[in-house]
Amino acid sequence: MNSEQLVMNSALIGCGRVSENHLAAIIGSPFSHLVAVCDVDPIKAQEKGEKNHVPTYTDYHKMMHAHPEIEIVHIATPTGYHARHVIDLAQHGRHIIVEKPMALTVADCDAMIKACSKNNCRLFVVKQNRFNPAVLAARRALEEGRFGKMVLGTVRVRWHRTQKYYEQDNWHGTWELDGGVMSQQASHHLDLLQWFMGPIESMQCQTATRLMQIEVDDTAAALFRFTSGALGIFEATVAARPEDLEGSLSLMGEKGSVIIGGRAVNKILYWKFTDPGPEDEQIIEEFSQDVPNVYGRGHKPYMEDVISAIQNSGQALVEGPEGRKDIEILTALYESAACNGKVVIPGCRIVKSKLGKSKKRAGRK
Repeated sequence: MNSEQLVMNSALIGCGRVSENHLAAIIGSPFSHLVAVCDVDPIKAQEKGEKNHVPTYTDYHKMMHAHPEIEIVHIATPTGYHARHVIDLAQHGRHIIVEKPMALTVADCDAMIKACSKNNCRLFVVKQNRFNPAVLAARRALEEGRFGKMVLGTVRVRWHRTQKYYEQDNWHGTWELDGGVMSQQASHHLDLLQWFMGPIESMQCQTATRLMQIEVDDTAAALFRFTSGALGIFEATVAARPEDLEGSLSLMGEKGSVIIGGRAVNKILYWKFTDPGPEDEQIIEEFSQDVPNVYGRGHKPYMEDVISAIQNSGQALVEGPEGRKDIEILTALYESAACNGKVVIPGCRIVKSKLGKSKKRAGRK
């Protein structure tokens, strides 16, 4: 196949903060072409449309009907609307890329997967940190057995958010549409923890709202026991002051340890194994630089992985069922926190957690 045959036409729905990452990935890749953008706020839509020289819409059905050439739809709307938008758009039969987290309840994830399957379109979930070069190097080491028996996995998200961040959009910091630091800022890191450490046997979590005036948590800590017998530690806050400190992943095994830090799990801080490999020095040298912001540089390779999977009828790294795993874990963590740190398992019954519930529903017994 030549590059012309590989180009796929994309549209964006949702022109808020994270949309810039989608737009940069679409426009920056030789395998994609931006067709149109849509947002219920005409000013936001117009701003992105004019900047990228494409038509704008406030109704995504009108956009889809006006542009039958659209092959992939990027959904970057508020999290609580993801399920509604995916299910609604699936009827058009175009492939869908949805921002993280996929949804706020497992039931919504199942409905999204079912709708896409019914309409013969594929559903992909954004997990760009899996494509960070340092993370991919560590994943190769894991698959090659270089760590041996895993002992401990740790993720830390120590980021800085202000009250203004939560007030710029009325859906931020709500149980119904957003969730707290675990579901938003740290969901990528939670994904990395389970991707490296494997299936979870049990977990327990505590949350707090220390500095923000919001419904949800701004700080969380959790412990994991994996089915392998290894342990995991998860720490996340948006109350780091006075600036972002780190987004990191630490992996410790019987034959070696790796620490990847920086703002966005991109910078190798420690890389050493009992059996050194010829590539180790190059990996350390090549991946020792930080990135300018917490988003990293993984969106473009993530999107190209999606396009390759579609073009070649292959498996992408993060499709709907893989994205669902994180929501099953996330909702269990919030259930544990709502029960004062009770030990829970993935897929447990959700009774007290408010995640994904409106205030009216959350108040019901």
